[in-house]
Amino acid sequence: MSQVLMQSNCPDLKLVNRGKVRDIYDLGEHLLIVTSDRISAFDVIMDQGIPDKGRVLTAISAFWFERMTDLVPNHIVSTDFDSFPEQVKAYRDQLEGRSMLVRKAEPLPVECIVRGYVSGSGWKDYQATGAICGIRLPEGLQQSDRLAEPIFTPSTKAEIGEHDENIPFSRAVELCGDQIANRVRDLSIEIYKRARDYADGKGLIIADTKFEFGLCDGKLIWIDEALTPDSSRFWPKDQYRPGGPQPSFDKQFLRDYLETLDWGKVAPPPPLPDEIVEKTAEKYREALFRLTGIRL
Repeated sequence: MSQVLMQSNCPDLKLVNRGKVRDIYDLGEHLLIVTSDRISAFDVIMDQGIPDKGRVLTAISAFWFERMTDLVPNHIVSTDFDSFPEQVKAYRDQLEGRSMLVRKAEPLPVECIVRGYVSGSGWKDYQATGAICGIRLPEGLQQSDRLAEPIFTPSTKAEIGEHDENIPFSRAVELCGDQIANRVRDLSIEIYKRARDYADGKGLIIADTKFEFGLCDGKLIWIDEALTPDSSRFWPKDQYRPGGPQPSFDKQFLRDYLETLDWGKVAPPPPLPDEIVEKTAEKYREALFRLTGIRL
Protein backbone atom coordinates (compact mmCIF):
# COMPACT_ATOMS: atom_id res chain seq x y z
CA MET A 1 0.00 0.00 0.00
CA SER A 2 1.04 3.60 -0.52
CA GLN A 3 2.01 5.66 2.49
CA VAL A 4 -1.05 7.18 4.13
CA LEU A 5 -1.16 10.76 5.44
CA MET A 6 -3.73 10.98 8.21
CA GLN A 7 -2.88 14.57 9.03
CA SER A 8 -0.27 17.07 7.95
CA ASN A 9 2.31 18.24 10.45
CA CYS A 10 3.73 21.63 9.44
CA PRO A 11 4.69 23.42 12.67
CA ASP A 12 6.14 26.46 10.88
CA LEU A 13 2.83 27.09 9.09
CA LYS A 14 -0.31 28.55 10.70
CA LEU A 15 -2.95 25.83 10.90
CA VAL A 16 -6.41 27.43 10.93
CA ASN A 17 -8.68 24.42 10.40
CA ARG A 18 -8.56 20.66 10.38
CA GLY A 19 -11.76 19.31 8.85
CA LYS A 20 -12.99 15.83 8.04
CA VAL A 21 -10.47 15.52 5.20
CA ARG A 22 -8.65 18.83 4.68
CA ASP A 23 -6.07 20.72 6.72
CA ILE A 24 -6.02 24.45 5.99
CA TYR A 25 -3.06 26.75 6.62
CA ASP A 26 -3.06 30.55 6.49
CA LEU A 27 -0.10 31.82 4.48
CA GLY A 28 -1.10 35.48 4.68
CA GLU A 29 -2.32 36.49 1.25
CA HIS A 30 -3.45 32.95 0.41
CA LEU A 31 -4.53 29.71 2.04
CA LEU A 32 -2.87 26.32 1.62
CA ILE A 33 -5.40 23.46 1.44
CA VAL A 34 -3.90 20.05 2.18
CA THR A 35 -6.06 17.03 1.35
CA SER A 36 -5.28 14.17 3.71
CA ASP A 37 -6.12 10.49 3.27
CA ARG A 38 -8.74 10.65 6.03
CA ILE A 39 -12.15 9.29 5.19
CA SER A 40 -15.45 9.83 6.95
CA ALA A 41 -18.71 7.93 6.76
CA PHE A 42 -21.96 8.89 8.44
CA ASP A 43 -20.09 12.01 9.62
CA VAL A 44 -17.57 9.92 11.60
CA ILE A 45 -13.88 10.03 10.64
CA MET A 46 -12.43 6.53 10.35
CA ASP A 47 -9.25 5.64 12.24
CA GLN A 48 -7.60 4.36 9.05
CA GLY A 49 -6.89 6.42 5.96
CA ILE A 50 -7.29 5.46 2.31
CA PRO A 51 -4.02 5.27 0.33
CA ASP A 52 -3.72 7.95 -2.42
CA LYS A 53 -7.11 9.44 -1.55
CA GLY A 54 -5.77 12.96 -0.97
CA ARG A 55 -3.86 12.93 -4.24
CA VAL A 56 -6.90 11.65 -6.12
CA LEU A 57 -9.18 14.35 -4.70
CA THR A 58 -6.66 17.11 -5.41
CA ALA A 59 -6.10 16.00 -9.02
CA ILE A 60 -9.81 15.59 -9.76
CA SER A 61 -10.66 18.98 -8.25
CA ALA A 62 -7.92 20.69 -10.24
CA PHE A 63 -9.19 19.01 -13.41
CA TRP A 64 -12.78 20.20 -12.96
CA PHE A 65 -11.91 23.69 -11.74
CA GLU A 66 -9.83 24.21 -14.87
CA ARG A 67 -12.53 22.76 -17.11
CA MET A 68 -15.21 25.13 -15.82
CA THR A 69 -13.30 28.43 -15.73
CA ASP A 70 -15.46 29.91 -18.48
CA LEU A 71 -18.55 29.38 -16.28
CA VAL A 72 -17.26 30.62 -12.95
CA PRO A 73 -13.89 31.66 -11.49
CA ASN A 74 -12.47 29.44 -8.76
CA HIS A 75 -10.15 29.81 -5.81
CA ILE A 76 -7.07 28.01 -7.18
CA VAL A 77 -3.87 30.03 -7.43
CA SER A 78 -1.62 27.03 -8.12
CA THR A 79 -1.32 23.28 -7.65
CA ASP A 80 2.34 23.29 -8.79
CA PHE A 81 4.32 22.64 -5.63
CA ASP A 82 7.46 24.28 -7.06
CA SER A 83 5.56 27.57 -7.30
CA PHE A 84 4.41 27.50 -3.66
CA PRO A 85 5.89 29.92 -1.09
CA GLU A 86 9.30 28.98 0.28
CA GLN A 87 8.03 28.25 3.81
CA VAL A 88 5.86 25.45 2.39
CA LYS A 89 8.65 23.68 0.52
CA ALA A 90 10.21 22.26 3.69
CA TYR A 91 7.20 19.95 3.85
CA ARG A 92 7.39 18.63 0.29
CA ASP A 93 7.37 14.98 1.40
CA GLN A 94 4.00 15.45 3.09
CA LEU A 95 2.32 17.96 0.83
CA GLU A 96 3.37 17.52 -2.80
CA GLY A 97 0.52 16.29 -4.99
CA ARG A 98 -2.12 16.73 -2.29
CA SER A 99 -2.17 20.48 -1.75
CA MET A 100 -3.33 23.62 -3.51
CA LEU A 101 -2.62 27.29 -2.99
CA VAL A 102 -5.93 29.17 -3.05
CA ARG A 103 -7.41 32.62 -2.74
CA LYS A 104 -9.17 33.52 0.47
CA ALA A 105 -12.94 33.77 0.26
CA GLU A 106 -15.91 34.16 2.56
CA PRO A 107 -17.86 30.90 2.15
CA LEU A 108 -21.59 31.10 1.59
CA PRO A 109 -23.62 29.61 4.46
CA VAL A 110 -25.17 26.91 2.26
CA GLU A 111 -23.95 23.85 0.42
CA CYS A 112 -25.19 23.62 -3.15
CA ILE A 113 -26.40 20.11 -3.95
CA VAL A 114 -27.54 19.01 -7.40
CA ARG A 115 -29.31 15.69 -7.88
CA GLY A 116 -29.69 14.13 -11.29
CA TYR A 117 -30.84 10.72 -10.07
CA VAL A 118 -33.03 9.42 -7.24
CA SER A 119 -30.47 8.07 -4.80
CA GLY A 120 -29.14 8.22 -1.25
CA SER A 121 -31.08 10.43 1.13
CA GLY A 122 -33.07 11.68 -1.87
CA TRP A 123 -34.48 8.20 -2.42
CA LYS A 124 -35.45 7.90 1.25
CA ASP A 125 -37.10 11.33 1.09
CA TYR A 126 -38.98 10.41 -2.09
CA GLN A 127 -40.22 7.14 -0.61
CA ALA A 128 -41.56 8.95 2.42
CA THR A 129 -42.99 12.09 0.81
CA GLY A 130 -43.07 11.75 -2.98
CA ALA A 131 -40.65 14.68 -3.06
CA ILE A 132 -36.97 15.42 -2.56
CA CYS A 133 -36.31 18.37 -0.26
CA GLY A 134 -39.84 19.60 -0.91
CA ILE A 135 -39.57 19.36 -4.69
CA ARG A 136 -42.48 17.24 -5.94
CA LEU A 137 -41.48 14.48 -8.35
CA PRO A 138 -43.49 12.17 -10.62
CA GLU A 139 -45.08 9.13 -9.03
CA GLY A 140 -43.65 5.67 -9.58
CA LEU A 141 -39.95 6.51 -9.69
CA GLN A 142 -37.57 3.68 -8.83
CA GLN A 143 -34.40 3.91 -6.81
CA SER A 144 -31.56 5.25 -9.00
CA ASP A 145 -33.90 6.49 -11.75
CA ARG A 146 -32.64 9.47 -13.73
CA LEU A 147 -34.65 12.65 -13.24
CA ALA A 148 -36.01 14.44 -16.30
CA GLU A 149 -34.12 17.55 -15.14
CA PRO A 150 -31.55 17.91 -12.34
CA ILE A 151 -32.85 19.51 -9.14
CA PHE A 152 -31.14 21.93 -6.76
CA THR A 153 -31.45 20.92 -3.10
CA PRO A 154 -29.35 23.18 -0.84
CA SER A 155 -28.38 22.34 2.72
CA THR A 156 -26.91 24.10 5.70
CA LYS A 157 -23.32 23.36 6.70
CA ALA A 158 -22.87 21.15 9.72
CA GLU A 159 -20.06 21.15 12.23
CA ILE A 160 -17.92 17.99 12.44
CA GLY A 161 -19.98 15.21 13.98
CA GLU A 162 -23.28 16.81 13.04
CA HIS A 163 -25.46 16.25 9.98
CA ASP A 164 -26.12 18.76 7.21
CA GLU A 165 -29.75 19.85 7.14
CA ASN A 166 -31.63 20.00 3.86
CA ILE A 167 -33.39 23.34 3.39
CA PRO A 168 -35.91 24.69 0.89
CA PHE A 169 -34.66 27.16 -1.71
CA SER A 170 -36.58 29.93 0.08
CA ARG A 171 -34.32 29.42 3.11
CA ALA A 172 -31.23 29.65 0.89
CA VAL A 173 -32.58 33.00 -0.34
CA GLU A 174 -32.94 34.16 3.27
CA LEU A 175 -29.38 33.10 4.07
CA CYS A 176 -27.63 34.35 0.92
CA GLY A 177 -29.92 36.97 -0.58
CA ASP A 178 -32.06 36.57 -3.66
CA GLN A 179 -29.44 37.44 -6.27
CA ILE A 180 -26.69 35.16 -4.94
CA ALA A 181 -29.06 32.27 -4.18
CA ASN A 182 -30.41 32.33 -7.73
CA ARG A 183 -26.92 32.65 -9.18
CA VAL A 184 -25.48 29.66 -7.29
CA ARG A 185 -28.54 27.56 -8.10
CA ASP A 186 -28.19 28.25 -11.82
CA LEU A 187 -24.40 27.81 -11.73
CA SER A 188 -24.62 24.55 -9.79
CA ILE A 189 -27.04 23.03 -12.28
CA GLU A 190 -25.00 24.26 -15.25
CA ILE A 191 -21.73 22.87 -13.87
CA TYR A 192 -23.42 19.58 -13.05
CA LYS A 193 -24.92 19.20 -16.53
CA ARG A 194 -21.62 19.89 -18.23
CA ALA A 195 -19.75 17.50 -15.94
CA ARG A 196 -22.45 14.83 -16.32
CA ASP A 197 -22.21 14.98 -20.11
CA TYR A 198 -18.40 14.82 -20.03
CA ALA A 199 -18.39 11.89 -17.60
CA ASP A 200 -20.96 10.06 -19.71
CA GLY A 201 -18.40 9.95 -22.51
CA LYS A 202 -15.93 8.37 -20.08
CA GLY A 203 -18.32 5.65 -19.00
CA LEU A 204 -19.31 7.29 -15.73
CA ILE A 205 -22.63 8.53 -14.37
CA ILE A 206 -22.51 11.44 -11.93
CA ALA A 207 -25.67 10.85 -9.94
CA ASP A 208 -25.40 13.88 -7.68
CA THR A 209 -22.82 16.32 -6.36
CA LYS A 210 -22.19 19.06 -3.84
CA PHE A 211 -20.60 22.46 -4.49
CA GLU A 212 -19.43 25.30 -2.31
CA PHE A 213 -19.13 28.93 -3.34
CA GLY A 214 -17.73 31.99 -1.63
CA LEU A 215 -17.18 35.70 -2.07
CA CYS A 216 -13.70 37.00 -2.90
CA ASP A 217 -13.34 40.78 -3.27
CA GLY A 218 -17.12 40.91 -3.55
CA LYS A 219 -17.23 38.45 -6.45
CA LEU A 220 -18.66 34.95 -6.43
CA ILE A 221 -16.10 32.15 -6.86
CA TRP A 222 -16.21 28.33 -6.68
CA ILE A 223 -14.28 27.01 -3.67
CA ASP A 224 -13.47 23.84 -1.69
CA GLU A 225 -13.51 20.77 -3.97
CA ALA A 226 -14.91 20.03 -7.40
CA LEU A 227 -16.87 16.92 -8.39
CA THR A 228 -14.75 14.46 -6.44
CA PRO A 229 -15.74 11.01 -5.19
CA ASP A 230 -16.12 12.61 -1.74
CA SER A 231 -18.59 15.24 -2.93
CA SER A 232 -20.33 13.25 -5.68
CA ARG A 233 -21.83 9.87 -6.47
CA PHE A 234 -20.09 8.18 -9.43
CA TRP A 235 -21.58 5.06 -11.03
CA PRO A 236 -20.17 2.88 -13.84
CA LYS A 237 -22.40 3.48 -16.84
CA ASP A 238 -22.12 -0.08 -18.17
CA GLN A 239 -23.50 -1.50 -14.90
CA TYR A 240 -26.34 0.99 -14.44
CA ARG A 241 -29.61 -0.75 -13.60
CA PRO A 242 -32.41 1.38 -12.10
CA GLY A 243 -34.48 -0.23 -9.39
CA GLY A 244 -31.88 -0.52 -6.66
CA PRO A 245 -28.55 0.83 -5.41
CA GLN A 246 -25.68 1.04 -7.91
CA PRO A 247 -22.02 0.01 -7.72
CA SER A 248 -19.98 3.17 -7.28
CA PHE A 249 -16.55 4.79 -7.51
CA ASP A 250 -16.85 6.69 -4.27
CA LYS A 251 -17.06 6.02 -0.55
CA GLN A 252 -20.46 4.36 -0.93
CA PHE A 253 -18.48 1.11 -1.00
CA LEU A 254 -17.22 1.89 2.50
CA ARG A 255 -20.69 2.94 3.68
CA ASP A 256 -22.15 -0.32 2.36
CA TYR A 257 -19.57 -2.29 4.34
CA LEU A 258 -20.25 -0.31 7.50
CA GLU A 259 -23.98 -0.93 7.10
CA THR A 260 -23.30 -4.67 7.58
CA LEU A 261 -21.78 -4.06 11.02
CA ASP A 262 -23.43 -3.72 14.41
CA TRP A 263 -22.25 -0.12 14.78
CA GLY A 264 -24.30 2.86 15.90
CA LYS A 265 -22.74 5.28 13.37
CA VAL A 266 -21.18 7.36 16.14
CA ALA A 267 -17.56 7.65 17.26
CA PRO A 268 -15.48 5.66 17.85
CA PRO A 269 -15.54 4.06 14.40
CA PRO A 270 -15.00 0.34 13.86
CA PRO A 271 -11.60 -0.82 12.56
CA LEU A 272 -11.51 -1.33 8.79
CA PRO A 273 -10.09 -4.57 7.33
CA ASP A 274 -7.14 -4.11 4.96
CA GLU A 275 -9.26 -5.50 2.11
CA ILE A 276 -11.93 -2.79 2.58
CA VAL A 277 -9.26 -0.07 2.77
CA GLU A 278 -7.54 -1.21 -0.42
CA LYS A 279 -10.76 -1.78 -2.37
CA THR A 280 -11.91 1.72 -1.40
CA ALA A 281 -8.56 3.10 -2.59
CA GLU A 282 -9.03 1.29 -5.90
CA LYS A 283 -12.43 2.95 -6.35
CA TYR A 284 -10.89 6.41 -5.93
CA ARG A 285 -7.98 5.68 -8.26
CA GLU A 286 -10.32 4.29 -10.91
CA ALA A 287 -12.49 7.41 -10.77
CA LEU A 288 -9.40 9.57 -11.35
CA PHE A 289 -8.24 7.43 -14.26
CA ARG A 290 -11.62 7.30 -15.98
CA LEU A 291 -12.13 11.06 -15.74
CA THR A 292 -8.60 12.33 -16.44
CA GLY A 293 -6.46 9.48 -17.77
CA ILE A 294 -4.11 9.91 -14.79
CA ARG A 295 -2.93 6.74 -13.04
CA LEU A 296 -1.46 6.77 -9.54
